[in-house]
Amino acid sequence: MITHVKFVSIPTLDQDRALAFYTEKLGFKLLTDQPHGDSGQRWIEMRIGNSDTRFVLFTMDQNAVGTHFQGALACDNIARTYEQLKGLGVEFVSPPTTQPWGAFAIFKDPDGNRFVLSTR
Repeated sequence: MITHVKFVSIPTLDQDRALAFYTEKLGFKLLTDQPHGDSGQRWIEMRIGNSDTRFVLFTMDQNAVGTHFQGALACDNIARTYEQLKGLGVEFVSPPTTQPWGAFAIFKDPDGNRFVLSTR
């Protein structure tokens, strides 16, 4: 049976800019950065902490970047994480909001991909 998500692809126009954002601002760990095929693309694979799920940065058509990815990331303290990321220059679309099911905020990466930052 299926055991977990192996990787999630995040579209980008600039792999170097995206890699800097995810590693320097969000704290992802770089696992692999190597050529991928003959197109000049690179296979850039990262992870959060010791998670089994990987994040892959790939380039694609300019019209599709920032429109096709929606993801959710969990944290222990939404207010503290919001302040830390905001202090690092991460752009939030929505500040922390509390709902009956938990708290969340929404941020975006340099390509416009949106992520929900949520409590567990």
